[in-house]
Amino acid sequence: MTRNLMLIGGPGHEFESIAEALDRQFRRVGIDTTVVAHPEEMLAALASDTNPGVSRYDLLTVHALHWGMDADRYAHLRDAHSYCLSSADAAMIRDFVIGGGGLLALHTAVVCFDAEPIWHELCGAAWHWERSSHPELGESEVSVTIEGRAHSITAGLGDFTIVDEVYGFLDEDPSIVPLLVGSQGGRIHPLLWARDMGAGRVVTDVLGHDVGSIEHPVHGSVLQRAAIWASGASADIVGMNANTREAR
Repeated sequence: MTRNLMLIGGPGHEFESIAEALDRQFRRVGIDTTVVAHPEEMLAALASDTNPGVSRYDLLTVHALHWGMDADRYAHLRDAHSYCLSSADAAMIRDFVIGGGGLLALHTAVVCFDAEPIWHELCGAAWHWERSSHPELGESEVSVTIEGRAHSITAGLGDFTIVDEVYGFLDEDPSIVPLLVGSQGGRIHPLLWARDMGAGRVVTDVLGHDVGSIEHPVHGSVLQRAAIWASGASADIVGMNANTREAR
C-alpha cells in the first residue's frame, strides 16, 4: 500500500474534517495516510524515513496553514499557530521529493511557510500578502486546459462547477503549466498543475477549502489521481471514475 504523510492544522479551516475526507478519498485508491498537525511532527517523520528498517513514505500531502503571522491582525493567533520553516528544514522536504517522493500541496499549502524560497519553488506558487486574494466561498467554474486534457490527472474530465475559493494573483513560477484554471478579479488563474522534480513529482491544487470540495465528484477524482501520480503508484489513472466526466 502507498504510504502518505499528511500535514494539517492552522486557523480558519476545519482541517481535521478535511483530513478525514482526504483519507477516505485516498483509501479508495490504496493510499494509507498518517496525519500530523504540526510541522515539527512532519519533519520528524520525514527524518525518520532515512533510518534503516523504516518504511519510506511515498507521498507528503500538505493541507495546512502555518506561517509566521507577523502582521498585527494575526497577533491573537501567534501563540497557537505561528511557525517559521527554516531553510534547512525546507531543504529536507526538497530532498524527499527529488529523491523520489511525491508532494501534494493543497489549497492553503501555498500560504504556508511565508513563501520560504525552497517551499515556494516546490509548490510553484506562493501567497503574496499585498496582492493575492480570493472571493468569498461560492460557486466557481473550473475549466480543463488543453494541457490538462492530455495529462493523466485530468484527462477525460470535463469542466465543472464547484463551491470553493478560487485563489488568484499568486506569486507564480512562470514555468508552471496549468491543468485546471478558474477566474476571479477579471483574470484567469491556474488552479492545478503538476511537475517532475528530480526523481519525484509535485502536484499543486489550490482548490479544497472544505469537505464539500474534497467530496465533489470531479474534484475528488482529481485528488485521487493527483495522489497516485505524485506518489508514483502504479494504477490506471485515466480509467478511474469515468462517471465524473462532467458535473454541473
